[in-house]
Amino acid sequence: MNQSFGKRVHGAAMAGWKTLLVGVIFLSITWFAFVCVNLIQPSWLLYLYGPGLTWSYIDVVALWLVGIFKVCLWLAALVVLWLTLWARQLQKDEAAQ
Repeated sequence: MNQSFGKRVHGAAMAGWKTLLVGVIFLSITWFAFVCVNLIQPSWLLYLYGPGLTWSYIDVVALWLVGIFKVCLWLAALVVLWLTLWARQLQKDEAAQ
């Protein structure tokens, strides 16, 4: 197989791992901010979200958003893992030839 293709797959895998790391850091910051806001429960935030919202509704929406983001990160991790294993296999095949 073409050696440059293996390098491109390896580069894509490395870029995926870095992107995944940024996503995990962003998720951690988001979760920390959610917990802090949930403990404080400032009244101005309810005004900012709009009339008729309660803290229980905001909690449910925030938990859904964090949960969906976690699932997306999990799927991205599976793709990046597959790319990493594929790049490793391409390198082994190139070395065998």
